[in-house]
Amino acid sequence: MLAKLRLLSAVVLALTLPLLTNAFVVDRDAARITLPVFKRVNMTSTANLLEIDQARAKALRARAERQYQADSPPKDPVTDKIVSYVARVGVGSPLTFFDLIVDTGSSNIWAGARSLLYVPKGSPQYQGPVAVTYGSGSFAGTEYGSTITLSPDSPAISQSIGSARLAMGFNSVDGIFGIGPANLTLGSLPFSPNVSIPTVTDNLYDQGFITNKLIGISFEPTTNLSNPNGELTFGYTNPDKYTGILNDVPITSTNPSSKYVGINQTTTYGTESLPILANTAGIVDTGTTLIMFASGAFSAYKAATNAMSDSATGLLKIVPGDYAQLESLFFEIGGFKYELTANGQTWPRALNTVIGGQADGIYLAFGDLGSSSSEGLRQSEQSSGLCYNPLHERY
Repeated sequence: MLAKLRLLSAVVLALTLPLLTNAFVVDRDAARITLPVFKRVNMTSTANLLEIDQARAKALRARAERQYQADSPPKDPVTDKIVSYVARVGVGSPLTFFDLIVDTGSSNIWAGARSLLYVPKGSPQYQGPVAVTYGSGSFAGTEYGSTITLSPDSPAISQSIGSARLAMGFNSVDGIFGIGPANLTLGSLPFSPNVSIPTVTDNLYDQGFITNKLIGISFEPTTNLSNPNGELTFGYTNPDKYTGILNDVPITSTNPSSKYVGINQTTTYGTESLPILANTAGIVDTGTTLIMFASGAFSAYKAATNAMSDSATGLLKIVPGDYAQLESLFFEIGGFKYELTANGQTWPRALNTVIGGQADGIYLAFGDLGSSSSEGLRQSEQSSGLCYNPLHERY
């Protein structure tokens, strides 16, 4: 897993599913399915970015521990995510296309947020009610057996799809394209709470379209509000999207991060290796925007950077003089060390006003998770201790 380095032209993450600790081998002759991904910024959102990611972290913990009722939406949903990474997916036959948020922190696929009571075309197979609660909203509806198409030249894949009759918090997209582990679907079928739903990666593999349960995720830096410069690859990794080698690291055994794409890592700051976070578990989550540190680590990072809390955005803010002194963050993951440069730690200035900040302000893309590192889930697009969000770029 690669940290987001500003020296690289792209961010690349390779995931093997099911989540095993043994090394994987990429078969260059395997079937290759590529799905374009683009960033979408919600200009109408008034939600606080930090609050959204904190709410998501709570929902992730609850889902892993199955401490919520699948058919009960959150009492105080945080709506309208500011930054999303979206793929256009075709459903049914003839095809209906939907813009779905790419999410490694969940595994259900559903549509209908902007066109409720959607029923897949063709001959969908009724499978019963379905519901999922997210930190940024929820949906409830009906699960159908249908087909999906991931690109114009890819085959139709048999896939279970949720059709929303109620959706909150997804006004700017049509639904979710969950690509996490299949166990995250447990509890989403109220009448069959112990039954999981095969993911798109499972079905691609089982139906013979790919020979490796492998997902590649890449996203190139951009300052545009919407830009189709990312991609998902199934069954292979695109060698044009990275330099060097992709390192294989084991999934953490620490709960609840182990239920997701979880990693153990140690975080230090600067050339003096100032401790920020001792070896601990976090998750890879494309659905989280910020780098969310556990409270102790967040305080250490805030002090190291001489940052101030900004009430308008919920982020840390530094003055130009402090930015000139800002050093790199280093993440040691699976024996490999990755550097996040000073520029990589800042929120894109072109998007400052989108989050309620000053146009010329310098904001750090980190948040306080509001929990201790002993909980086993530090979440962020890169963090919680560190949650790596492979699609969120910095400038």
